[in-house]
Amino acid sequence: MALRSVRPRRMSRETVRHPLFARYYTRISVAAETRLGMGAVRERLLAGLSGRVIEIGAGNGLNFAHYPSTVAEVVAIEPERLLRQRAVEAALRADVPVDVAPGAAEALPVKSEAFDAAVLSLVLCSVRDVSRALGEVRRVLRPGGTLRFFEHGVGGGPAMRSAQRALDRTVWPALNGGCHLARDPVAALRAADFELGPYRRMLMPEKGPRLPTSYCVLGTAWRHGREE
Repeated sequence: MALRSVRPRRMSRETVRHPLFARYYTRISVAAETRLGMGAVRERLLAGLSGRVIEIGAGNGLNFAHYPSTVAEVVAIEPERLLRQRAVEAALRADVPVDVAPGAAEALPVKSEAFDAAVLSLVLCSVRDVSRALGEVRRVLRPGGTLRFFEHGVGGGPAMRSAQRALDRTVWPALNGGCHLARDPVAALRAADFELGPYRRMLMPEKGPRLPTSYCVLGTAWRHGREE
């Protein structure tokens, strides 16, 4: 399958390499599909999508099995080489056409206004520049295009939030592929001029101890310009 949407633009040459984290993430993410109910979350995240979709930070491609048949094509961008290899394998098993390509969220290698929908799934925590990445999402969506998001971020009481910020300043990003715990994805979407739709704050896992990664949000937003 050809990446018909790729355009010849100068891209960032910064390499994203987290091989140890990629191996670890591949194992825990597969286990989380059933143990933490992530498979059901992915179903809700992608339900009702149609047309051409760009997924940014596709990881090892676990979303691919959950795209509905109304999706004509998925262009999946993943910068980390090992995760991208796993995503290619997952794309071959998908029921919808999926093209996997390298690229950074801050410089997407696709044409403007080329997609009906975009998907962000546990990616805003690790991008280098959240504002620039969301600006790219807005650029590649057609006016009125849909953004589906499932992200973790800041949450809990004062003690948990302090712990999240402390971990962000010290060991957490280095050990977890650039992940940050104290970012606020909903505030970032508002600041990037997306029209926020319904969203739900949730805990992962829903039961058990509250972890710094437990505070999640699942929702929909739109690029301004949609018809009422």
